[in-house]
Amino acid sequence: MPLDLLPVSAAPAACCTPATSTAISEQDAVQLARTLKALADPARLRLLSLIAAHDGAEACVCDLIEPVGLSQPTVSHHLKVLTDAGLITRDKRGVWAYFALVPGALDSVTTHLGAHLTGSAA
Repeated sequence: MPLDLLPVSAAPAACCTPATSTAISEQDAVQLARTLKALADPARLRLLSLIAAHDGAEACVCDLIEPVGLSQPTVSHHLKVLTDAGLITRDKRGVWAYFALVPGALDSVTTHLGAHLTGSAA
């Protein structure tokens, strides 16, 4: 029984395409993942929204507890995570802590995502 063989191509087919833009650095990926992890919680997103909704994008912790329906220690924990991620700042005034959005922090997240995951600068 004769065996029909397929012709062999003279030039090997390219299996990979060259990168056309710079990939995210390891350090930036670690920082962005940390920030996204902080954002990936409904209570934290709600807290950011509540802070942004206040005059001057700043709110006292006393104004944040009831709307999210969580205990004070839990709200404080979430606020600490957001502060550590660089999304908000904390300012102690007497016995109260005030939290404010860091200008440009969320823009930085969307810029990194746009630049490194869609191939174009945001």
